[in-house]
Amino acid sequence: MMRTLCLVCLLLLSGGVRGDELMASVDRQQIAEGDTVELTLELGGLALSGQPDLSPLLPLFEVLDSRQVNRVIRDDQGSRSATRWILTLLPRRTGYVVIPPLRVGEAVSAPITLQVSEASTPDAGGDRLMPVFIDANLDRDSVYVQAQAVLTLRIYHSVSLFDDSTLTPLQTPEARIEQLGKPRTYETRVNGVRHGVIEVRYAIHPLRSGELELPAQVFSATLVERNDPDTFNPFGPRSGRTVQVSSPVIPLQVKSIPAEYPADTPWLPATALTLAESWSETSEPLKVGDSVTRTLTLRAEGLASSQLPPLPLAEVPGLRRYPDQPRLESTLGETGLTGLREQREALVPTQAGELEIPALEVVWWNLASDRLERATLPARHFSVQADPLLEAPAASGETDASAARLWPWQLSTAVLGLTTLLGFSLWWHARRQPAIPRTLPSAANARSLLDELRRACQANDPQATRQALDAWARAQPETLAEMAARCVPLSDALDGLNGVLYGESGQQWDGQQLWQAIRDLPPRPDGTPVSNGNGGLPPLYPR
Repeated sequence: MMRTLCLVCLLLLSGGVRGDELMASVDRQQIAEGDTVELTLELGGLALSGQPDLSPLLPLFEVLDSRQVNRVIRDDQGSRSATRWILTLLPRRTGYVVIPPLRVGEAVSAPITLQVSEASTPDAGGDRLMPVFIDANLDRDSVYVQAQAVLTLRIYHSVSLFDDSTLTPLQTPEARIEQLGKPRTYETRVNGVRHGVIEVRYAIHPLRSGELELPAQVFSATLVERNDPDTFNPFGPRSGRTVQVSSPVIPLQVKSIPAEYPADTPWLPATALTLAESWSETSEPLKVGDSVTRTLTLRAEGLASSQLPPLPLAEVPGLRRYPDQPRLESTLGETGLTGLREQREALVPTQAGELEIPALEVVWWNLASDRLERATLPARHFSVQADPLLEAPAASGETDASAARLWPWQLSTAVLGLTTLLGFSLWWHARRQPAIPRTLPSAANARSLLDELRRACQANDPQATRQALDAWARAQPETLAEMAARCVPLSDALDGLNGVLYGESGQQWDGQQLWQAIRDLPPRPDGTPVSNGNGGLPPLYPR
């Protein structure tokens, strides 16, 4: 206990901070004048007494809110504690504004640059006087087919909302639409009034050229109204009215593929595209049979990973390729989607000499400059030497030794083939043999089974009669179905028994009819007697 108190005192004297890494991040780096930004500071440890020094922020930002959260992070490396400060900042000027390094004890964060643009009045018309309205805009008025356009939807509210708000999804069969991350919330000023903002962004890739209309979206929410704060009950029914507003229908002009783009090349419209390669470490020169791994990475801004085609790879004589499954990944950023395609393959030379991996070229359309561009990788040359261990043996002694190692396999294969042929012959012979005739029971056993059937019938017990009947029928030279087919009374008696067993419950059954049918069962057409009490056995009811 004393050792723990001493440790705590030492931490307090050393600044109250455990850990030397202070991570800083913002929810977005491009904002408009009057918008707020959320700055998060996270310290890898517990801040026992230290707090961030916010004085460097005050000349550039207004600190509207701050809160501290202590939490425990569990990952593959175990459990660790962390302290997080969340600050709501309002920039004091436009342009590029830098969040300066902040200090907590001995830990210092890295600076972050924000781009603050001039304030623009939301295009909401007369709805700006309403407590809730929507503003939607595209980052460009026209776009090429399959290229990306970013739609930003902002929902402004000057009053508080309950957490039951909903927004209908944005869907159209004429475009591929993907939401860019989760909705963002911040505050801004509209006509001098503070508004909360819910911002949702979408990446839109049109599937055909022509005019595309993005449908309206409907936002529904319940306004918080507290007319009488003295009677407000947070656990009672919600007091407020429901509002519903719609976004405008936005037209988008979609241009077709430019005529100068090669017709036999996959269409790749992107704002930026990079092509890179990397090789595994190998000893040069290579030897025949050595393996070297090549990794090709294609990254395109403005395209999803599913839009990136396989990289063209030319066949090279004297080289075998073993490709892996490609890795596809799409990431979200301030400018939209960024697609990545990574292809790995193992290359194995099969002959000695000079080996050339040809150059690789990817054609794409630069949306920023609106022109055709090509990303290339230069050719790669390797010197391949013969491997003495893989050379074919030339001496006759080695050939004889190889043949000596081969004959056991040939012998085992021949033995396996002969045994398979023998087994098939035995199976075919067995199929041609007559079936084993049914073995009939002795007279004493047949009489015992018949007595059991008689007692069950006289007791009018359908369950016991059915079991005794099946046992008696298995001892006969024919099946019960065959006996019923040539004896109508037996067939009728069986229908009555089955009706009682599988019909409605509560029915009474008289077993005299079944027993009489069994007693009067005629012999088989071939003359074989039936053990029914009339042939070869003394009568059950002597007169």
